[in-house]
Amino acid sequence: MELQKLGCTEKFVRMLRLLHDNISWMAALPYFVCVPSTYVVAELGDKLGRKFALLFMSTVSAVIWILKLSSLNIWVFIAARILVGVVMAGSCVTCPTYIKEISEDSIRGSLGCWGALFFTTGSLFAYIIGDILSYQAILLVFVVVPVLNFVLFLLMPESPSYLIKQGKDEEAEKALIWLRCRQKFDITIQQELDFIKKEQRNDEPKGTFLLKTILTDKILFRAFQIALIAALARELCGAVPVLNFAADIFRLASGVTGLMLSPNQQAMVLGTVQLCGATMASGVIERSGRRPLLIITCLFSGLSMCILATWFLLNEFDLSPPGWIPVVTLCICIFCDASGLMPISVVIAGETFSYKYRGTVLATTMAISSSSDFFQLLFFKSAAKSIGVYSAFYFFGAMCLATSLYVFLVVPETKNRKLEEIYHDLLTKKEKKDIENHLNDAN
Repeated sequence: MELQKLGCTEKFVRMLRLLHDNISWMAALPYFVCVPSTYVVAELGDKLGRKFALLFMSTVSAVIWILKLSSLNIWVFIAARILVGVVMAGSCVTCPTYIKEISEDSIRGSLGCWGALFFTTGSLFAYIIGDILSYQAILLVFVVVPVLNFVLFLLMPESPSYLIKQGKDEEAEKALIWLRCRQKFDITIQQELDFIKKEQRNDEPKGTFLLKTILTDKILFRAFQIALIAALARELCGAVPVLNFAADIFRLASGVTGLMLSPNQQAMVLGTVQLCGATMASGVIERSGRRPLLIITCLFSGLSMCILATWFLLNEFDLSPPGWIPVVTLCICIFCDASGLMPISVVIAGETFSYKYRGTVLATTMAISSSSDFFQLLFFKSAAKSIGVYSAFYFFGAMCLATSLYVFLVVPETKNRKLEEIYHDLLTKKEKKDIENHLNDAN
């Protein structure tokens, strides 16, 4: 009845009920599709250019909303959800790759965090208009955004690294001049071009099957481990199931606090917390560095998950713990995810690999992370019922705390550093000593 008051047709209401019956599969479907899509999008970026891949992503995004506008058939909505997986892949693979390759070293961390900042801004915007506009009006707004993005991005330059790889040195120089706001004969432009060429020449002797090279080269494999653990930490920090459980948490808390919020208002609260976290990350990452921010956010996220698990455990024994605890811990987890785990995992992956491997690494870590999200969304609620929701949240808390310790012991700082410096930190003491002895013998 409420949906019909909002202007929804009876057919649309029936479709929503059908979607509700299969909500776990519908929520998990984009993550399933994202797994192969990451490699397709990465290949598009490597072969046809980062700009082409991003324009393709905008086109697919527009098609999603046009499909939803054109029909209320359930299979049309399933097709749209499948295409969402493609856009997710582009957002997590091509976007950070392009940002890394156009950024100066001094601001690449901040710009890398802007992906999370715009994601959270877009989410909050969607929650707000979802509360004030009709269904058709919302879809029309969402069609306009990717179309506008497509038109504006036609004016943007291609990645200088891609242009140099294609032998288009003059175009790469023009792109850098525009990006850096410098004059044509500025020496810093030539120095940057020379550095990109040197980086790509260093990769030439290595194999063409990139994933095999990454797994067999000791230093590349260590860097890959760091990128993968950082990506998985984001997925296993508890943010995905916490968002899934948010409605239940707000409902449980309302009985004690008396604060009653509608589903849209709950979404707006969480969206605001996410936006605050992403804003903080983009503002402090160049001051604090990647490593300290990741350690702190993992630590606080882990502690919040353990407290939330304890709250659920106490409820099992009817001890009636304070109702505000789950809401606070929920907000802390979401804030830590947006301020550290979400953006920094992508920034670190981009900064620890050269042009040749960057797309493949981001695609692989994203594919593994998406698989994790797929199974979490599909089976979390049933698993929580069988082993107890508190056990699940203790697991997420332990994963965050373990990641914090791993980052402290293993992960080098990547802020304003070249690959050679980062890879030198990944060497063991014995390997560093062997290199020193070899250099001494050569002299």
